[in-house]
Amino acid sequence: MASYFMYLQSISCDTLFIAGCGKFFEGTAEQMYSALVEKLGGLPDNTRVFCGHEYTLQNLKFARHVEKDNQEILKKIEHANELRNKNLPTVPSTIGDEKKYNPFMRVMMGEVQSHASCSDPIATMQSIRKEKDNFRA
Repeated sequence: MASYFMYLQSISCDTLFIAGCGKFFEGTAEQMYSALVEKLGGLPDNTRVFCGHEYTLQNLKFARHVEKDNQEILKKIEHANELRNKNLPTVPSTIGDEKKYNPFMRVMMGEVQSHASCSDPIATMQSIRKEKDNFRA
């Protein structure tokens, strides 16, 4: 457990949120791809994700915008709404769950690339992060 914690600390505090990722303030799409898809995505699927901000519902609205037919997003929206209606946090998640509905961890998937009009995962990452920066549900 401690080794995962140290590993995650070395990546960044604002890298992974439930169904989203941090803004590219000082980094690049290449660095975010490496952190999210290669490093975090390489952890065991049952690795729990504890992010420091409650952006889940906002992020899920964007995820739904990107992947309209992804049923995992709909399930997660329903579950997150139930939790928030009880004043409960949506945190934690797992790496395995994030791979199902987080568009930034799914930039290699056809529907996400099609949405971004890109065929390269890094270009897709750049495109959807820029779109998310200005997204209003």
